[in-house]
Amino acid sequence: MRLHASLVVTLALASAVPLWAQERIGSVEEALSVSGRLAGRAGPAGVNWIDQGRRYSYTLMNAQTRRPEVRGYDPESGSDELLFDPGVLTLPGTSQPLRYRSFDWAPDSRHVVFQADFRPIYRYSGIANFYVYGVENESLVLAAADARTAEMSPDGALLAFERRGDLFVYDMEARRERRLTSSGTDIVWNGVFDWVYEEEFGLTQAWDWSPDGRRIAYWQTHVADVPTIQITDWEGQYPEWTVMPFPKVGQDNSEVLVGVVDVASGETRWMDVGLAEEHYVPRIYWTSDPNTLAVVTLNRHQNDLRLYFFDVRTGERRLVMEERSDAWIDIFDFFAGVDHYFFFPEGLQEFFWISDRDGYNHLYRYSYNGELLNQVTDGEWVVTRVEGIDSETGTIYYTGTEESPLQRHLYAIDFDGRNKRRLTSVAGTHDVDMSPSMDYYIDTWSSSSQPQQVELRSTRGDGELLSTLEANAEVSDYVRARAYSPAELFSFTTSDGVELDGSMIRPPNFDPSRRHPVLVSIYGGPGAQQVYDRWATDGWHQYLAQQGYIVVGLNNRGSGNYGRDFMEIVYRELGKWEANDFAELARWLASQPWVDGDHMAIQGTSYGGFMAISTLLRHPGVFVLGIANSPATDWSLYDTIYTERYMGLLGENADGYEESSTLNRVDALEDQLLLIHSGMDENVQPQHTMQLLTALARAGKDAEFRFFPTGAHGAAFDYASFVTMTEVYTNALCEHIASSCTPMNLNR
Repeated sequence: MRLHASLVVTLALASAVPLWAQERIGSVEEALSVSGRLAGRAGPAGVNWIDQGRRYSYTLMNAQTRRPEVRGYDPESGSDELLFDPGVLTLPGTSQPLRYRSFDWAPDSRHVVFQADFRPIYRYSGIANFYVYGVENESLVLAAADARTAEMSPDGALLAFERRGDLFVYDMEARRERRLTSSGTDIVWNGVFDWVYEEEFGLTQAWDWSPDGRRIAYWQTHVADVPTIQITDWEGQYPEWTVMPFPKVGQDNSEVLVGVVDVASGETRWMDVGLAEEHYVPRIYWTSDPNTLAVVTLNRHQNDLRLYFFDVRTGERRLVMEERSDAWIDIFDFFAGVDHYFFFPEGLQEFFWISDRDGYNHLYRYSYNGELLNQVTDGEWVVTRVEGIDSETGTIYYTGTEESPLQRHLYAIDFDGRNKRRLTSVAGTHDVDMSPSMDYYIDTWSSSSQPQQVELRSTRGDGELLSTLEANAEVSDYVRARAYSPAELFSFTTSDGVELDGSMIRPPNFDPSRRHPVLVSIYGGPGAQQVYDRWATDGWHQYLAQQGYIVVGLNNRGSGNYGRDFMEIVYRELGKWEANDFAELARWLASQPWVDGDHMAIQGTSYGGFMAISTLLRHPGVFVLGIANSPATDWSLYDTIYTERYMGLLGENADGYEESSTLNRVDALEDQLLLIHSGMDENVQPQHTMQLLTALARAGKDAEFRFFPTGAHGAAFDYASFVTMTEVYTNALCEHIASSCTPMNLNR
């Protein structure tokens, strides 16, 4: 085992008070509140860069009025001023205060769009009322009622929005709305994605303003041929069922078209990609030419990507580039919060693309005629996200893993790949919010030895520090006075010679002569990453450590940011290599003198739930307990885009689907299994767990099951149910892997 040296500072910090005097977490409920104490403050709230990036706005609670106020800060001068007080805003024509969910500044920095009265539809989207506030004239207008999405035009003259499957604009000067499309029905949606597009391609707004504000490009979704699911929360005398289109593996997807509507005339011109075979349109982009729209397509296998340029005046197209893969091609990274892999800087006839074509995600520079000008970055590490592109200086700012897959750092590099410089100097995981001007950035970072820090920096030199926005001294004080166990980073080598990175949280009074029970807490899905060099904030894990458990995480094969081959080994056989690595981890842990190899558990949610079950069934006897929340149990029951991306098409990989199904392996169950699911989980529907329960019963096998009828994905539906669910987890660990423990009566 290799333990990383970054522990020294934290260990010293945590042991500043004698162990016998340190306070401990008294209950599971207290543990959940401790998570917030360990996370600390995140710096200025609601940061939005305004005035082309020269200032940022943030929300601050006024100590005197006890109302939030929106202020503006100028990094160059250090000036800080009140921009407006949302607490005094009232709904138009009433004395009722405006209660809003969120707000965004318009591109002109003179208008603010408030989202209020939000009603969820899918996991990430819903219907709301949108109010526009004029900062200069202090007016508040209800510009869009019952709309799904809304956004101001670049010049601030119009608010575009989607309502009931059609697009509209609201004229801020004339104070009236105008319809742009009229074909919206129950089965044809303009400017709206269906569930699977939103969930698996990562966007909620299915339309985009052109840079000059003259046009809107949008997706039109046809769902008539998509099979539906229905779910209920079982409330009332006659429960209501939510019915929604949901294409499962092998079924028909929605048909998607791309249109461009002229805002002045309301005329739509359709951009026909000319593909006869079934395909997806996961992204569209306005280029630096306001008359040219870029359209990205993927075949159903998602291993053939094409980029087309369309003249929106005529609908004429040309193929700019095409890329093929032996596995799949990503167009975004959900886990890293990266929405786009294509970038079209203003003022240039060039674009940039993140691709793993050389084995690692790197930046490539293309001309608008499809010529590869150069590869910008290279090496056995990955570019995780582009933070900004400065067309005037020819500089790209990006975050990458060059120092370590466990860390994230900000770099600047010239378009031609020269003059690379690192702007974040301290080891750890850095999350960057870059100003549009590329002059400043807010760096939110932590490490296994340092609580979260929030700093305002300049891109000059090596990232000049302008101000520390949040040092979280209270977190440091908190862990000095209490029992706290840092996340210890380690690595080990599997029996087939692959080095894997992990983390462990050991008891604060760790006794290496004692054998400890272990909880392996996992996710494990393709492209995800669990272990980072960052501050450990999970209060429940701290509570378990104080009860004598060791809590372990792993970056298994299939994880992102270790290169294409490491990730794509799972292609067409989900569950095999991930379970192998979790079993390898368990066997390696069991070989340590301070681990009780007979008392280990594995726990996860969603894909992690699938892996908890799969590991028990593929490697029986390695773990004595599995806890699976909202698990996928058979990939033929899940959606097309996600599953077929990683498993291929059902007709071409029937054996792979059979092998990956937990339903076909239930005879192998030897260990304890706790299942958790919910009634309103539209993502992994309760059908998954119900079919597993049936298969277990037919095989004469037993599992404990907890059902939360009104919960969505993840099961718990409010704070009380979350506490109870975590207490159920804790009781299961107590009963099955703790050396001496009495489960709690949760009703007392």
